[in-house]
Amino acid sequence: MITYIILAITIFISISAMDNHSLKNKMVFNAYLIHERKEWYRFFSSGLIHADWMHLGFNMLSLYMFGKAVEDAYYKLFDVKGVLFFILLYVGGLAMSSIYSFERNKGNIYYNALGASGAVSSVIYAFILLDPTAKLGFMFIPVPIPAYLFGFIYLGIEYYLSKRGNTGIAHDAHFWGAIYGVVLTLILKPSLATRFIEQIIGR
Repeated sequence: MITYIILAITIFISISAMDNHSLKNKMVFNAYLIHERKEWYRFFSSGLIHADWMHLGFNMLSLYMFGKAVEDAYYKLFDVKGVLFFILLYVGGLAMSSIYSFERNKGNIYYNALGASGAVSSVIYAFILLDPTAKLGFMFIPVPIPAYLFGFIYLGIEYYLSKRGNTGIAHDAHFWGAIYGVVLTLILKPSLATRFIEQIIGR
């Protein structure tokens, strides 16, 4: 249910902001404005807007594919608290995935970023931790492979592209969002680390 609410809110606001530059400028992640004007809300509002239809569609399709499964798994693991933990996973993912960019660009007034990619990465990697043997495939990996293998490959690619830079995509947000998703889920349920290893080795 929470997944669908997030989808509806994000899609509505993203579409509203696409042709409303004033609204987009007020919501976009700008490290300089956050640092100088203390506009901390931008850590979160930037996840509600997207650059274009493709950007919005890719993020929302990914959230649709993985969000409900993680939400349901959290509910099974933590009962009613699972709803709050799932919100913490997503909303926390928005902020935590941008901290690196904030520290790196807080003196650069021209650096802007937007999109829910960091939060979506948090959800995807929580899913991988919860179900490492599920079969996944995306764009550059057209043949489905085990989720844990996909996770390692994708994380390596994002780390490399983040270090290389100049791609126009916030790969560091993808990387740190993924790390946050795994770390938060393990903090909430440490025994998942053992279960993850056991599922990989087939025990």
